[in-house]
Amino acid sequence: MTHTLNTPPGPAPGPQDTAERPATRPAAVGLYTRRTIGLVVLLAALFVAVIASLAHGANPIAYTDVWEAIWHRGENEASYIVWDQRFPRTVIAIVTGAAFALSGALIQALTRNPLADSGILGVNAGAGLAVTVGVGVFGIAGITQYIWFAFIGAAATTILVYVIGVAGGARGANPATLVLAGVALAAVFGGVTSFLQLIDPDTFEAIRNWNLGSVARTSLADAQAVLPFLLLGVILAILVSTDLNSIALGDDLAASLGTKVVRARIITILAVTVLAGGATALTGGIGFVGLMVPHVVRWIVGPDQRWILLYCLIGGPVMVLLADTLGRVIARPGEIEVGILTAVIGAPVLIALVRRKTASGL
Repeated sequence: MTHTLNTPPGPAPGPQDTAERPATRPAAVGLYTRRTIGLVVLLAALFVAVIASLAHGANPIAYTDVWEAIWHRGENEASYIVWDQRFPRTVIAIVTGAAFALSGALIQALTRNPLADSGILGVNAGAGLAVTVGVGVFGIAGITQYIWFAFIGAAATTILVYVIGVAGGARGANPATLVLAGVALAAVFGGVTSFLQLIDPDTFEAIRNWNLGSVARTSLADAQAVLPFLLLGVILAILVSTDLNSIALGDDLAASLGTKVVRARIITILAVTVLAGGATALTGGIGFVGLMVPHVVRWIVGPDQRWILLYCLIGGPVMVLLADTLGRVIARPGEIEVGILTAVIGAPVLIALVRRKTASGL
């Protein structure tokens, strides 16, 4: 006689079970493919933006002449315009665009606030006020002296806004409070800066256009003085990118995963200070780059901060280069400062983001 063990039957493998297990892999492959394709497209856009920046201005140059001047620098007019006039501002636009975009992505990740960037939170205005005070009180002149005051102003503003955001006993920074505090401080700092310039216009004549955000009045030597600090900011951003992915889940869960939350916040604040302060010292405040670029790239790559920061390194320069080129084309033979154009473009984008029911995920 054969006895059978009376055990409850387990669930029979069905079609849905075999489909669910491998489903995550195609999704991951699809996301990776989208990210890779997007990176190639963004690099192509950067190449086009660089060529357009070298070709367009008060004296337009044919693309064939630009290409010839790049590879065979000569004594003709095209080579002079490309290398001596437009190449420096193109490099500065690339450097500062990457810095502002990275600082915006870092602030959004740190505060878990999709409406944050160094302009809206007053970091650029704080750096600008510090430089203005340095010019008026201490008589500083030149980027090598501007940069230290810009760092002080950027760091003090970042810390102040964050302290206001976490005030009241709430865990983490309150996004609405951060935006309100940043806008209020930016208005105050901007008002004080304008007041100082009005009471002594001769002293502050040198930085009048600088306050508007310009890539046209800075030399390659100035960029070389600031570049080591910006590279330090990029390195800090890379080091903290994985920790920011954990912090996005909440401080408690991040700590349970082994993330040193306090250290990550300190490194992030240092990176924002170096990036926003250095870029502001170089070109003045260029707003909305740090707001728009991270949002656009987040729609493509998702919430992974490592990919967001990589895309911002390329997307920020694309935006600043296109804005600078557009400012030279629509106001020819003059030009419109790049900081004005990014504000004109960025304000409607900010309104659209505020009106969205769900902002892009952090």
